[in-house]
Amino acid sequence: MGKQVRQVSQGRPAPGAKAGRLTGVGRAAVAWLRALRGRTIAWAAGALVAVGALLVAGTLLFGHHDSRPPIPATRARHYADVDACLLTGEKGITAGAAAEVWQGMQDASLKTHARVSYQQVMGEQTTGNARPFLNNMLQGSCDVVLAVGKPEVTAAAQSASRHGKVGFVLVGDGDEDADGGKASGANVTAVRTGDGLRADVAGAVERAVAGKV
Repeated sequence: MGKQVRQVSQGRPAPGAKAGRLTGVGRAAVAWLRALRGRTIAWAAGALVAVGALLVAGTLLFGHHDSRPPIPATRARHYADVDACLLTGEKGITAGAAAEVWQGMQDASLKTHARVSYQQVMGEQTTGNARPFLNNMLQGSCDVVLAVGKPEVTAAAQSASRHGKVGFVLVGDGDEDADGGKASGANVTAVRTGDGLRADVAGAVERAVAGKV
């Protein structure tokens, strides 16, 4: 009896499976290319940033030339530890002799570096009302007291002898106080109003401040 031989055909992959593998390989290749492209872009961006930073630094260090002269540092004014205080009437330093006295005090401040300030007598323009304002000065930090105006000068003249450590500069037509006596003492300087008042006040303040520093 003859042997029957059954021919078995060699198995082949199905068309659908082959296409699936090809698709997977293609996707992997695309993903690899995308990743490579992303890293390349990142490297390029990083290189550009580094180059830009080097260019900016080089420009600041070597390429900036300003022909304008440097601006000098502002110097703060240093004051001496001396205060010159002015007592005026209610109009203050806006006009008349008080304005010239204040200008003279500022001139003296430029030379001596003494601090200058002023105080107006508000209310009744009398010696009695001026005295509390004067006392505030004497109890404060005033080393030199100036007075302009009759009530103010009279109040200062009456107080000068009791405050020997304070220099007094009395500005007016005369140096008489309300009682008809003379304002005198080593700590008192009388300055008359009129021509040269500003310069006279500046000189008196300078001499008074010189005795305090």
